[in-house]
Amino acid sequence: MRSYLLFVAFMAVLPRLTVAQQWNNDSTMAIVNRAVERRATVRSDSGLRDYRSRAHGFVFFLGQLGELEEPPRLIKSDQLELEVYWKAPGIAKQRIIGWRNRADLPTDIRYHRDHLGIVINNFGDLIGLGHEEEVRNVPHPLSRDGLRLYDFALVDSQTIRTPQRVVQVYQVKVRPKDVEAQRVIGTLYIDVDQAELVRFRFNFTRNAYVDDTLEDITIVLENSLWDGRYWLPVRQEIEIRRRSSVLDLPARAIIRGRWEIDSYEFNTDIPDPIFRGPTIVAAPEAVRDTFQWEVSLDAAIREVSDPAMTFDLEEVRAEVRQLAQDQVLTGLATSKVGANSISQLVRFNRVEGLALGLGWIFRPGGGAVRLYAWGSYGFSSRRFRGRVELSRRFGRITLGLRGSAVTQDVGDIMVISPALNSILAQEVANDYGDYFFLKRGTLLAELEVGTRSTLKMEVGAENTSNMQVQATPATGQYRANPELGSGSYGVGSLGFELRSSGFVHGKGVSGSITVEGGVGDETSYARVYGQGKGLFSVGATDLVLNLWAGAGTRELPAHRSFVMGGRGTLIPDPFRQWGGRQAVLGGLEWRIQVPFPAVPLGPYTSTDNRITLAPTLAAGWTGGTLVQAVPWQSSGNVRPVIGLGLEWFHNLFRVDLAFSLRDTHFGIVFDVNRDLWSIL
Repeated sequence: MRSYLLFVAFMAVLPRLTVAQQWNNDSTMAIVNRAVERRATVRSDSGLRDYRSRAHGFVFFLGQLGELEEPPRLIKSDQLELEVYWKAPGIAKQRIIGWRNRADLPTDIRYHRDHLGIVINNFGDLIGLGHEEEVRNVPHPLSRDGLRLYDFALVDSQTIRTPQRVVQVYQVKVRPKDVEAQRVIGTLYIDVDQAELVRFRFNFTRNAYVDDTLEDITIVLENSLWDGRYWLPVRQEIEIRRRSSVLDLPARAIIRGRWEIDSYEFNTDIPDPIFRGPTIVAAPEAVRDTFQWEVSLDAAIREVSDPAMTFDLEEVRAEVRQLAQDQVLTGLATSKVGANSISQLVRFNRVEGLALGLGWIFRPGGGAVRLYAWGSYGFSSRRFRGRVELSRRFGRITLGLRGSAVTQDVGDIMVISPALNSILAQEVANDYGDYFFLKRGTLLAELEVGTRSTLKMEVGAENTSNMQVQATPATGQYRANPELGSGSYGVGSLGFELRSSGFVHGKGVSGSITVEGGVGDETSYARVYGQGKGLFSVGATDLVLNLWAGAGTRELPAHRSFVMGGRGTLIPDPFRQWGGRQAVLGGLEWRIQVPFPAVPLGPYTSTDNRITLAPTLAAGWTGGTLVQAVPWQSSGNVRPVIGLGLEWFHNLFRVDLAFSLRDTHFGIVFDVNRDLWSIL
């Protein structure tokens, strides 16, 4: 026991030890003071009277639903072309001369005007965003006041490549002396020769955010040397992430701006009247419509969403979290009613009937510690269900404790959106779940391995028991719920999760693998399960590869068996006809967008002028007899299926038609897009 307590104590202080820096030493402060002086000198006397340039950029509005580690879904895209004017001592004007957009989902979003332009002068001495409705009056680290408000630590010198040149820079970490004040936290990259700010990657402290729906704002500004004399903007990216103001649900609204600046002209004596009026204005629509774009908007979006074309803002956030340690960087409310999905608030199935629930999320101080509690009551089963989870983040390590008593489905993957399942179960007695009652207590540990991968470990005890059909449908009759209770086990698992690198659409490869085991009074088992997804662009189309596989030992309990057949797996086959101790399921989908008549739906959207056709090929196999009696059986042979998916109304709704090549069965299913299932 003593060794265990020493280990826990060591793990608690480890993050602090691994990121220790030499803060505010003489060599670091010499570099920072030089950068502050250079910044002030350039603004007061640089020989630069004025300049004009061009900025090419995108503003994306994205939604992230359910699994918040997965890439967000694109809702609206705006591509803009700007004329940028600047005049000493710091007057600026930006004029939008080209503007086109595309809506992938219905939305009436309207951006703050400064979201549609670039950042001038690295924000000046005081940083503000969203007309100061998002961030207001935050001191810049390289301002005169910044020297007394921030700590600085020299990490290294390194070479970075800007579009114009290769630059040798000092990498300097910056953090606030008072974390409760309105401050930034991040990394400065300062030119070795001229002490110019080349790149600035940062986030904000909690109290810098004006309202409690702002989760965080991440910014990267990059400058380059122009005309051999002037350090001015060359690339910028800003991402603003918000959460709901009503319920704390796993759903984000994201605004992401990406800009490239070039075509600088210096000291051309720009007339004063150009600078009159608002800082950012749009040219008349007739002027914007005549702008000649080089490629189609679809092609431009596909190009810019490539991970190689953008800064990795998730990497920036990971660096900031490690630098902040236990300090809170989110602007979210410390306490709010919430849930992990809408189905936790209201759902219907054959073993509980109508179940109503409510959750509560508490973040004392804002986020390092998180307490989540949820409970529900089934009116047919007359049983309460609930979950309580307490977690604490220590840099890249998160430790937690979870206790739950819940209704659980046997499948490893979701096969239907929970909302649709509730409707079908209530109205026509089609319930696409096989349930058992799970009571479990678990110790949790997570370690961030890089910016897009996580190592997870759980150790605990659980008990599973059977559930019976309790509800009555409006029409029809329910099938029996299988007996899946397997008694009590001590359980443990180790898992690794890899997330895709694309900031939208999930381009690239993602997946997870988990090894688990259980020890009961008379039996023990081991089980491994993995799933993966690859999304690759082929011209204007996408190829999607999905694969999951699992295997268990001879004593594998029924509630941990692998199942497939019907919705979500092999559509033409009867629902969950196949199962056992081993299973493999793979699918290949070719996504093609084709023109389709749009139907207007009010002033903000239509049904879209495209549909997505997705020819598919899938195959599955199961094997290995279970000790307990279950309704599913070994498939014997591989079960190949061909089909066609059709997505309509901004890809919100999907119909799948599939044909079994093994026994000529045909199947058709309808649902909302799978991307929405986890939030429902």
